[in-house]
Amino acid sequence: MNSASAAEHGTATEAKAMVQKVIAAMKKTSVDATVAEINKRDGQYSDKDLYVVVYDMAGKNLAHLNPKMVGKDMIELKDEDGKSFIKDRIEIAKKKGSGWQDYRFLNPISKQIESKSMYVEKYENVIIGCGIYK
Repeated sequence: MNSASAAEHGTATEAKAMVQKVIAAMKKTSVDATVAEINKRDGQYSDKDLYVVVYDMAGKNLAHLNPKMVGKDMIELKDEDGKSFIKDRIEIAKKKGSGWQDYRFLNPISKQIESKSMYVEKYENVIIGCGIYK
Protein backbone atom coordinates (compact mmCIF):
# COMPACT_ATOMS: atom_id res chain seq x y z
CA MET A 1 0.00 0.00 0.00
CA ASN A 2 1.47 3.36 -0.93
CA SER A 3 1.27 6.40 1.33
CA ALA A 4 -1.36 8.13 -0.83
CA SER A 5 -3.86 5.30 -0.40
CA ALA A 6 -2.89 4.82 3.25
CA ALA A 7 -3.93 8.41 3.92
CA GLU A 8 -7.44 7.60 2.61
CA HIS A 9 -7.89 4.72 5.07
CA GLY A 10 -8.80 5.07 8.71
CA THR A 11 -6.78 3.17 11.31
CA ALA A 12 -7.92 0.79 14.04
CA THR A 13 -7.10 3.47 16.62
CA GLU A 14 -9.22 6.03 14.74
CA ALA A 15 -12.12 3.56 14.41
CA LYS A 16 -12.11 2.83 18.14
CA ALA A 17 -11.89 6.57 18.91
CA MET A 18 -14.89 7.21 16.64
CA VAL A 19 -16.98 4.66 18.58
CA GLN A 20 -15.91 6.25 21.86
CA LYS A 21 -16.81 9.70 20.51
CA VAL A 22 -20.33 8.39 19.79
CA ILE A 23 -20.65 6.86 23.27
CA ALA A 24 -19.49 10.15 24.86
CA ALA A 25 -22.17 12.00 22.86
CA MET A 26 -24.80 9.44 23.92
CA LYS A 27 -23.83 9.93 27.58
CA LYS A 28 -23.99 13.72 27.18
CA THR A 29 -27.34 13.88 25.35
CA SER A 30 -29.07 10.56 24.70
CA VAL A 31 -28.90 7.52 22.45
CA ASP A 32 -31.77 8.81 20.29
CA ALA A 33 -30.33 12.33 19.91
CA THR A 34 -26.91 10.93 18.93
CA VAL A 35 -28.43 8.46 16.45
CA ALA A 36 -30.29 11.41 14.85
CA GLU A 37 -26.98 13.32 14.59
CA ILE A 38 -25.22 10.35 12.97
CA ASN A 39 -28.05 10.01 10.47
CA LYS A 40 -27.60 13.64 9.37
CA ARG A 41 -24.45 12.36 7.63
CA ASP A 42 -22.77 15.76 8.00
CA GLY A 43 -19.29 14.29 8.48
CA GLN A 44 -19.25 14.60 12.27
CA TYR A 45 -19.24 10.80 12.62
CA SER A 46 -17.30 9.85 9.48
CA ASP A 47 -13.72 10.41 8.37
CA LYS A 48 -11.89 9.07 5.29
CA ASP A 49 -13.38 5.57 4.85
CA LEU A 50 -14.51 5.37 8.51
CA TYR A 51 -18.18 5.68 9.38
CA VAL A 52 -20.25 4.76 12.41
CA VAL A 53 -23.11 2.26 12.52
CA VAL A 54 -25.58 1.75 15.36
CA TYR A 55 -27.77 -1.33 15.89
CA ASP A 56 -30.23 -2.34 18.55
CA MET A 57 -29.68 -5.65 20.33
CA ALA A 58 -32.06 -7.43 17.93
CA GLY A 59 -30.07 -6.46 14.83
CA LYS A 60 -32.15 -3.51 13.63
CA ASN A 61 -30.02 -0.76 12.08
CA LEU A 62 -30.52 2.62 13.75
CA ALA A 63 -27.77 4.65 12.07
CA HIS A 64 -25.69 4.14 8.93
CA LEU A 65 -23.85 6.07 6.21
CA ASN A 66 -26.29 4.54 3.71
CA PRO A 67 -29.80 5.88 4.46
CA LYS A 68 -31.36 2.77 2.85
CA MET A 69 -29.99 0.66 5.75
CA VAL A 70 -31.56 2.74 8.53
CA GLY A 71 -34.60 1.15 10.18
CA LYS A 72 -34.01 -2.25 8.58
CA ASP A 73 -33.80 -5.55 10.45
CA MET A 74 -30.30 -6.75 9.54
CA ILE A 75 -30.06 -9.82 11.80
CA GLU A 76 -29.94 -12.27 8.88
CA LEU A 77 -27.43 -10.24 6.82
CA LYS A 78 -24.43 -12.25 5.64
CA ASP A 79 -21.17 -11.14 4.07
CA GLU A 80 -19.72 -12.40 0.78
CA ASP A 81 -18.43 -15.53 2.55
CA GLY A 82 -21.75 -16.36 4.21
CA LYS A 83 -20.73 -15.04 7.64
CA SER A 84 -23.63 -13.71 9.77
CA PHE A 85 -21.74 -10.61 10.84
CA ILE A 86 -24.64 -8.80 12.52
CA LYS A 87 -25.28 -11.85 14.73
CA ASP A 88 -21.53 -11.85 15.48
CA ARG A 89 -21.71 -8.20 16.58
CA ILE A 90 -24.59 -8.94 18.92
CA GLU A 91 -22.68 -11.88 20.43
CA ILE A 92 -19.57 -9.74 20.98
CA ALA A 93 -21.69 -7.03 22.63
CA LYS A 94 -23.55 -9.51 24.86
CA LYS A 95 -20.55 -11.63 25.88
CA LYS A 96 -17.65 -9.16 25.99
CA GLY A 97 -19.15 -5.67 25.81
CA SER A 98 -16.69 -4.72 23.07
CA GLY A 99 -14.31 -6.23 20.56
CA TRP A 100 -13.20 -6.57 16.95
CA GLN A 101 -14.77 -8.70 14.23
CA ASP A 102 -13.60 -9.55 10.70
CA TYR A 103 -15.85 -9.88 7.66
CA ARG A 104 -16.06 -8.76 4.01
CA PHE A 105 -18.15 -5.77 2.97
CA LEU A 106 -18.66 -3.23 0.19
CA ASN A 107 -16.29 -0.28 0.60
CA PRO A 108 -18.37 2.83 -0.21
CA ILE A 109 -15.27 4.60 -1.56
CA SER A 110 -13.74 1.88 -3.76
CA LYS A 111 -17.12 0.21 -4.57
CA GLN A 112 -15.34 -3.15 -4.10
CA ILE A 113 -15.99 -5.99 -1.65
CA GLU A 114 -13.07 -5.78 0.78
CA SER A 115 -11.89 -7.38 4.01
CA LYS A 116 -13.00 -5.29 6.95
CA SER A 117 -12.50 -5.28 10.71
CA MET A 118 -15.09 -3.56 12.84
CA TYR A 119 -14.71 -2.42 16.41
CA VAL A 120 -18.03 -2.76 18.25
CA GLU A 121 -18.99 -1.61 21.71
CA LYS A 122 -22.25 -1.94 23.62
CA TYR A 123 -23.74 1.09 25.32
CA GLU A 124 -27.08 0.80 27.11
CA ASN A 125 -29.28 -1.13 24.64
CA VAL A 126 -27.35 -0.39 21.42
CA ILE A 127 -24.23 -1.55 19.62
CA ILE A 128 -21.98 1.10 18.10
CA GLY A 129 -19.45 0.08 15.47
CA CYS A 130 -16.81 1.60 13.24
CA GLY A 131 -14.80 -0.45 10.79
CA ILE A 132 -11.56 -0.29 8.90
CA TYR A 133 -10.98 -1.67 5.42
CA LYS A 134 -7.81 -3.73 5.20
